[in-house]
Amino acid sequence: MTDFSRRSMFTVAIAAAGLAVAAPGAARAAQAARPAAIPLVRNRLTLPSGISTGDVTTDSGVLWSRGSGQGLLVATLRAVDDGGSPLGGGRAFERVLRGSLASEATDFTSRINSRNLPSGTRFALSLQFEDVDGNLGEAAQGSFSTAPGQGRRGSGSAPRGQSFVWTGDTAGQGWGINEEIGGMRGYAAMHATRPDFFIHSGDTIYADGPIQAQVTERDGKLWRNIVTEEVSKVAETLKEYRGRHRYNHLDANLRAMYAEVPVIAQWDDHETHNNWYAGQILTDARYTERRVDVLAARARQAWQENQPIAQLTDGSTGFEPARIYRKISRGPQLDIFCLDMRTFKDPNTDGKEAQQTNILGQEQVDWLIREVKQSTATWKVIAADLPLGLIVPDGPVNQESLANRDNGAPLGKELEIAGVLSAFKRHRVRNVVWLTADVHYCAAHHYSPERAVFQDFDPFWEFVAGPINAGSFGPNQMDGTFGPSVEFSQAGSYANESPRSGENQYFGHVDLSEEDVISVSLRNANGAVVWSKELHPER
Repeated sequence: MTDFSRRSMFTVAIAAAGLAVAAPGAARAAQAARPAAIPLVRNRLTLPSGISTGDVTTDSGVLWSRGSGQGLLVATLRAVDDGGSPLGGGRAFERVLRGSLASEATDFTSRINSRNLPSGTRFALSLQFEDVDGNLGEAAQGSFSTAPGQGRRGSGSAPRGQSFVWTGDTAGQGWGINEEIGGMRGYAAMHATRPDFFIHSGDTIYADGPIQAQVTERDGKLWRNIVTEEVSKVAETLKEYRGRHRYNHLDANLRAMYAEVPVIAQWDDHETHNNWYAGQILTDARYTERRVDVLAARARQAWQENQPIAQLTDGSTGFEPARIYRKISRGPQLDIFCLDMRTFKDPNTDGKEAQQTNILGQEQVDWLIREVKQSTATWKVIAADLPLGLIVPDGPVNQESLANRDNGAPLGKELEIAGVLSAFKRHRVRNVVWLTADVHYCAAHHYSPERAVFQDFDPFWEFVAGPINAGSFGPNQMDGTFGPSVEFSQAGSYANESPRSGENQYFGHVDLSEEDVISVSLRNANGAVVWSKELHPER
């Protein structure tokens, strides 16, 4: 690319972002005026938050990074075998892509929506930023695999089948990055399982929980955090919300995993404020801005900037203004339905209204029923950021989730989920599994109409796993409306126990075999399996 065309591209990109840029001619004149004998020292753009990929399907994926300054994201993709060697012959594949402009308007983040990729293929990935003068900065290496297509993987080196992990709740309750214990070790434990992707089930940050330099644990030990200015108080400004996301990427374990494991990100309450809902006015004395709608808009912008989010068909970057929920197609074996149980949620009450109230909203309910009904994948995994049958209090009376402490017929928000479950039965949908986090312990719940007051649904499993680096809590009580049975649960020794031991931090692992058998295991942050279950598909 010539100097003129490169600078022209930057000029157009910056103008589109509403920013000013010096005229190319003036810049060239200034450069020409410099003494030729004195070498020009340039500060190459670096990658302070590492790199990540996300929303990877059978033929697409999002490539993400944040630069140290303004520039264009450049990616090199190369198809490789399991040993990392480039594929040859008809399977050879190499592509160079350029992304959107990283500028102050985007917190210097950028993404590339890579499409038309071969299925079932592993890719070596290199990401770096190019500045206005065409200088390439620091390069970071990563990898990811597209989901298997029909039959065997496209590379021919591995059979059909895949695995993934899920969890939630990162850097909560003041438990941040403690390098004395190895940082956020749960991310290293998940990474060690070599999953094909990772579902972060919400509470990706704790914007409402300040992180101090040290915390005294119950046994007198000192927990020492890395701290930054933005995490020292509750987040209110866009800068502070952005700083919360930057903070998590200071952890070496998280950066290493994100470079090699694609993310499917959800948001919940702590990205904004504990137990928030639209229209709420906070009574939290720590806040100068107490309109939660104002805070949520800032929080959402920071969250979308810092997650590897797929681009929609309308050409915009990120999600539609009112939509986070989406479907991630992982081939003939698996579809992931990623819910948003926050944006359209009605106020927290005791949940016992005779009429239906919302946790998903009608548009999302219609979408979920339609997409699950039409799915031809063997397994339909619903990634929910709140549990179905667990009682999650918001004060002495109100409820944060849909369970209402009443074991009778569905009321309030329960009516909405009852309609979803009934529709699945009516349309003869099979092999639905619900995954969630939120409650800071791990559990396996089986729901069945034979134990329920409301009986118009088919039996299903819900698996709970978290936190990954936050205080441990639980176990919570169950609401009997949908007939849950607690097949397993494990929590920490006491409320808000620190993550130090790793034994009270949890993630879930799912292995989907070539024969469509799902093996679900719940594991702690040391990698130990604490419970497992094998599920066979109904045909």
